[in-house]
Amino acid sequence: MRVLIVDDDEIALDLLENTLTRAGHTVFAARDGHEGLELVRTGEFPLVISDWEMPGMDGLELCRRIRARHYGGYTYVILLTSHRSKKYVVQGLEAGADDFITKPFHPDELLNRIRVGERLLSLESRNLLIFSLAKLAESRDPETGAHLERIREYCKIIAMHLSGRREFQDVVDGDYVQSIYLTSPLHDIGKVGIPDSVLLKPGKLTAAEFDVMKTHTNIGAATLSAAIEQHPDAEFLIMARDIALTHHERWDGSGYPHGLMEDEIPLCGRVVALADVYDALRTRRIYKEAFSHDVARSIIVGGSGVHFDPTIVDAFIENEQAFLAIHDRFEATSATDDDPPAPPLPRRQPLVPATA
Repeated sequence: MRVLIVDDDEIALDLLENTLTRAGHTVFAARDGHEGLELVRTGEFPLVISDWEMPGMDGLELCRRIRARHYGGYTYVILLTSHRSKKYVVQGLEAGADDFITKPFHPDELLNRIRVGERLLSLESRNLLIFSLAKLAESRDPETGAHLERIREYCKIIAMHLSGRREFQDVVDGDYVQSIYLTSPLHDIGKVGIPDSVLLKPGKLTAAEFDVMKTHTNIGAATLSAAIEQHPDAEFLIMARDIALTHHERWDGSGYPHGLMEDEIPLCGRVVALADVYDALRTRRIYKEAFSHDVARSIIVGGSGVHFDPTIVDAFIENEQAFLAIHDRFEATSATDDDPPAPPLPRRQPLVPATA
């Protein structure tokens, strides 16, 4: 990891640099808050370790300035301080610090606290990547509005409900709920490979066109499988692949692409199947107007044991008011590119490692 250390004390900089370099980090140094902020603005440093007390801009003000702007991603800030009282901890948290280390620091403590920051930054990068990929697919269909945002909320509600049922307690825990919330927006990632003439056709598809449309499940699964080959321990990618491949399978085996039935369909695919159909029914599309909640509910209940897992339908019925509230909350919200572009980052200056 690229770590920026900010301190006006050369001895402290040397100690920090030696500890971090031995642990394999790439270290850059700034001698005061102003210099540190200029380096942070390049967007090159996801983790900053700053002394609290420095002339000019101190560590607290540096935190405030970092939190006031977005510099290409989240910046994890650790403050080095000789202050031990709760009053100073509160001040640091209010300024935006993520963690604190009391001087004189122990190298093992410092490295362990950095590992905490690395885990959080890894999660942030993962979540951003997942949703960015999903938005890429959705961007080709301007009629879907806040589809991805609603889908993940619906899936979270169902998963949380299932977590309270005895038969799912060994499968659906907090990690499962979070994973399906994060990965369900990738269900249609394979649509990036569907021609516009099929994807955006303003009317009913022919049998041949529908066969083309159905390939988005395999395209999405193949794309995510390639990522799994590079990161075989990334369980969220496995769930994302299973969702992309199976969210159009049906409980009675009449779905696609493989005609799986009942428990042959991964649970995550069964959950997303219902959430996706509910949202499609409630949303205006090129080929249809939006249906009311009551009509959508009737269609889903009628599909219990045919299209949908009856247990998932039961979860929907018991939480239908939450579904209705989510739809209403996002009804006036659509994913749009009308927001003004972010201001450009300052021109990058050459960065000099602390050893230089």
